[in-house]
Amino acid sequence: MATATLTIDLDALTTNWRALDALSTAQTAAVVKADGYGLGADRVARALMRAGVTRFFVAVAEEGAELRQAIGPKPEINVFAGHMSGDTDMISDMQLTPMLNSIDQIVRHLEALPNHAFGIQLDTGMNRLGLEEPEWAAVAETVLARKPSLVMSHLACADEPEHPMNPQQLATFKRLTDGISVPRSLAATGGILLGSDYHFDLTRPGVGLYGGMPFVEATPVVGLSVPVIQIRDVAAGETVGYANSWMAERDSRVATISAGYADGLIRAMSAGIDVFAEDTRCPVIGRVSMDLITVDVTDAPQEPKTLELLGQHQSVDSVADAAGTIGYEILTSLGARYYRRYKSA
Repeated sequence: MATATLTIDLDALTTNWRALDALSTAQTAAVVKADGYGLGADRVARALMRAGVTRFFVAVAEEGAELRQAIGPKPEINVFAGHMSGDTDMISDMQLTPMLNSIDQIVRHLEALPNHAFGIQLDTGMNRLGLEEPEWAAVAETVLARKPSLVMSHLACADEPEHPMNPQQLATFKRLTDGISVPRSLAATGGILLGSDYHFDLTRPGVGLYGGMPFVEATPVVGLSVPVIQIRDVAAGETVGYANSWMAERDSRVATISAGYADGLIRAMSAGIDVFAEDTRCPVIGRVSMDLITVDVTDAPQEPKTLELLGQHQSVDSVADAAGTIGYEILTSLGARYYRRYKSA
C-alpha cells in the first residue's frame, strides 16, 4: 500500500482532556472546529463524550449541524461565528447555541428565535470577534435579561505567559462581566495554563487536546507513518529532487516516500525536518514535492519499509517549526489521502 497511515490515538486525546480538566474547578468543554483539528470531529467528539465532555465549540453553524448529527441531541454545541444571515433554520433545527458577536447578530437572533439559547462574545482587546465595551454597555441589561448561556472572550497572547496583554485582557473581561449571574469563559488551552484567575466558570481547550503547544505535557495524539516506495544509491556529487537542491557529500542511500504537500506536509519544511527509521533520525533532503519526499537513509540500520514523520519522536509543533508555521496549521492540513487508523481502548 502506497498510502501513508495517520494514526489517531483517542485514548491520548481523552488523557489530555482529563489533564486539562484537572487544572481547574471550572467545567471543561472541548473545541472540535475544523473537523476536530483535522482528525475527524465525529470520532473525536464521541471519544470526548465518553470521557465526560457535555459541551463542544465549533467555528460555524455548518460544522455544528454535522456534529449534531454525529453525536446526538444531548451535548450543547456552541458556534463561535454566532448567528449569521441564513443560519436561523440550521440553528433552530440542530439546537445550536450561537455566540453572538455584534448588535446586528443579537437583533437577528432575538427577533428570529426569541426563545432559543444563545451566548455572547465580548472583545477584550484582540479586535477580532465580539462586542466592544461601548456596545456591551448599551445592550448588556437587555441581553442579560434574556439569560444567555455563556459570556466569553478570547485571549490573544495566552501562549506567551509573560505577555502584558494577558493581564490586560483579564482586567477588561472582569470589568465588563463582574457581578453578572451568567457563566463566564476566557480560557482556551493557553489560558488554562495561565492559572486559576483565567478559568472562571468554563474552559474550552482546543489544540492542547490534540497534543499541541502550549500544552507541553500533552500526550502525543497523532502518528504518521509513510511507506517507502523506492530506495536508490546516490553517488557523492549527484543531486536529488527538483532544482538539484540537494547534493550528496558522500555515497548515500536515498528513500523516496509516498507523501507530500498535497497531504499537508508543507513545502517550506523541506530543508529542516527529519523522519525516523525506528530510532534513527533520517534527514529529509531536496524539496518536498506534491506526492513525494526524499530522505537520506544511509545511516539507517536496515532498509526501512516505512518512515515515521509524526509520533513519539517528533510532534506536530516540531514539524511546524521546520516549516515556519504553527502546529495548528499542520494538524488542520493533514490530507484526505491518508489511511486513518483510530486507536482506542
